[in-house]
Amino acid sequence: MVDPEAPCTVIRDPRQPLITSAIHAGHALRPEVRKLLAVRDEQRRREEDPFTDRWTVVAPSRLIGTVSRFEVDLNRPREGAVYRVPDDAWGISVWRQPPPEDVIARSLARYDAFYAAAAALLDAVHDRFGRFVVLDLHSYNHRRDGPGAPPAPAQSHPDVNLGTSTMDLTRFGCAVERFAEALRAGAGRPSLDVRADVKFRGGHFVRWIHDRYPGEACAIAVEFKKTFMDEWTGQPDEARISAITDRLTDAAPVLLAELERDAA
Repeated sequence: MVDPEAPCTVIRDPRQPLITSAIHAGHALRPEVRKLLAVRDEQRRREEDPFTDRWTVVAPSRLIGTVSRFEVDLNRPREGAVYRVPDDAWGISVWRQPPPEDVIARSLARYDAFYAAAAALLDAVHDRFGRFVVLDLHSYNHRRDGPGAPPAPAQSHPDVNLGTSTMDLTRFGCAVERFAEALRAGAGRPSLDVRADVKFRGGHFVRWIHDRYPGEACAIAVEFKKTFMDEWTGQPDEARISAITDRLTDAAPVLLAELERDAA
């Protein structure tokens, strides 16, 4: 039975040294939090990462967030995981009234439960394989000026942004570049603009992984521009979602093979 209070779904199957995560895919709120929120559901979904959980199927072991980042953000340090003021949330006024400290404490308990579950999953894979890979899957908005306004410039908004700033690039840089190359092109497919650390440099989750497993974990924050959906209506483009799944399916073994070659 699924625990409605659980902050994530964990699929533990350490057949490969590969884990996928979609920690901002969640939309659920505890009732006491929902009563206090000022932000509307459609506004929440616009800042969450819908459909990213579907891409986690490319790995046997998966970590999928179920709690909305507007209750507790699993990709921020604990002290900033609950948005308090608009500056924490892209200028959005999150609360009708400031949440009581006991409500915040219960939300932070969900944060702690997520990191405990992540540690248990990653420890199992690390114990079996040593080196391992985490693809931390996210998405980002590029039409913030409104549904009828031009999209943000492609020069500063690649199709795929790889956040690598917290990893040891002397050890894992070649593997990341091979992964990027595999995402960029494929037989009969349009090329994707894949670049590292342009729009995003990687969040707290990948930093935590690298700190916990120094020199052993290659954790990449993979941010897809929301060209696979309408970020204002929430309508998915099923063909593009499937195409991203195919790209990741092809690119993940390339990354693992490069990691294994470097370790030899």
